[in-house]
Amino acid sequence: MAKAISTLEWCAVRLGDDHNWWVAETSDPVRWDVDGLSIVDPRQVDHLIELVDPLRDYGFNQDIFEAAFIPFRIEKDLGGGKVRLKRVKDSLFDSEEKLFALADILDEENGPYADLLDHLTRCRVKMLNDTIDFEVKLSVDEVEDEIREAQNADFIEGIAVHTFNELIAILDYIPAGYESDEDAPEKRLATDDEELPELDEAEEEKLKNDDSLKWDEDEEDDLGEDSLDVDDDEADEDEEDDEDDDEEEEDAYEGRSSKSSSRKSSTRRR
Repeated sequence: MAKAISTLEWCAVRLGDDHNWWVAETSDPVRWDVDGLSIVDPRQVDHLIELVDPLRDYGFNQDIFEAAFIPFRIEKDLGGGKVRLKRVKDSLFDSEEKLFALADILDEENGPYADLLDHLTRCRVKMLNDTIDFEVKLSVDEVEDEIREAQNADFIEGIAVHTFNELIAILDYIPAGYESDEDAPEKRLATDDEELPELDEAEEEKLKNDDSLKWDEDEEDDLGEDSLDVDDDEADEDEEDDEDDDEEEEDAYEGRSSKSSSRKSSTRRR
């Protein structure tokens, strides 16, 4: 195993449509089949390191993690979306350089990467049993079976499982029904982001003319217009009343003037 790994000195990687990096060529094509061979990029490496940190209280062994990967650094850009990587001996945890990590999967059943998957699963199960009050304790077999079932579904659909996604499935695993409240808003946002079905012109026009779908603001606008009409009518009536009052006052004034003139004439005659 060690001899096989030592012959792998470089590899060329490409960025896939899924925004993950995949191996396109290696210095040892005999032992390393690049069909569906994925590699973890520096950003993903940093994220994995953050996720395994809480597992240290539950037996996480950093050496098992380091042994499961072959670190690479960028050597040169090959163009066409490809990059050539050169193997290094740096630690994924301690290096200041941005490193890619290729899982050692030459022995898929008993190799160092297989050991890491088992190790992480056991640590995750310990943490979940310690932090969640299950009616029945969670078992490693349950978690492995559930994750394997999801991976088999992808395999049937012809979807290659990326190393990063395989590790995240373990490190983020929570049994159904035990998701934290923090996950709820994300689910609601995902639902809100779903595209609404498009309506054809006939259906859209039908909805526009449906009075039962009017907003309250439209109703208030209609009421406001009716209220304005009523106010205008009342204003017209008030103006007519004022004119009648003015006429009555003029008639009364003329009457008083006539009586006053009569009294003056009578006085002069006397």
